[in-house]
Amino acid sequence: MLQQLATLVRFRPLIQSLVGRDLKARYRGSVLGFFWSFINPLLLLLIYGLVFEYVFKDQKSKEPWFLFLFCGILPWTWFQSSIAESAGVLISGGNLIKKVLFPAEVLPVVTVLTNFVHFLFGLPILLVFLAAKGLLRPSAFLLPLPILVQLIFTVGLALIFSALTVHFRDLQDILGHILHLWFWGSPILYDYGVIHGTFRTVLRFNPLAHVLVSYQQMLFDGHFDHWSGLLCAALGAVLTFALGAFLFERLRDTLAEEV
Repeated sequence: MLQQLATLVRFRPLIQSLVGRDLKARYRGSVLGFFWSFINPLLLLLIYGLVFEYVFKDQKSKEPWFLFLFCGILPWTWFQSSIAESAGVLISGGNLIKKVLFPAEVLPVVTVLTNFVHFLFGLPILLVFLAAKGLLRPSAFLLPLPILVQLIFTVGLALIFSALTVHFRDLQDILGHILHLWFWGSPILYDYGVIHGTFRTVLRFNPLAHVLVSYQQMLFDGHFDHWSGLLCAALGAVLTFALGAFLFERLRDTLAEEV
């Protein structure tokens, strides 16, 4: 794990360059360009606002429900996009990893960081709406904590899935179903606080659930008392990153042959 970290730190200029390249490529030829990074979350927020304010008006436990929902949707989008895209990033970047001096682990990390930038672009939209509703509290200053935990956890999974998909191509298709189940197994459309029984026990073993609850409490509820859950998620994130670094290193020599 320490070797992987040292490699990423060593090649940080390369990572920055590739993240910038991916961001520019995503909006190449677009009239609005990077403004879409603000427009997309804004449109998403407005759509959820209309749906849950008028269509599902009587099926909500928190008000305004669409803002509570968006506190989970925004980080989930970062997570889901990163994992889905990282699964095929080594295959699509085969010409790069066949070069002797190119560190292959840079590609999944770049994917995660690119989507992280989009998350950061969308965050001010959410903060503005929360402030307009009078919900923004000093607890929002704790946001770097769940963001860091999610970043470590997502990079770890990105390393795992990117390396495994090179050898097991079916995993890229299976991953879509895994993420779909993971979405429903995370407190995004429902409040973690009202879940009881066996399902709540299951949620406790989902590191992302604790991260999402942390976002919701810090942003929407205006207080934070989920320290034990976030600490467990942090431990799970470090272990996941360690596993990802170990697995990636074990498969490194075979990656260029399989892509």
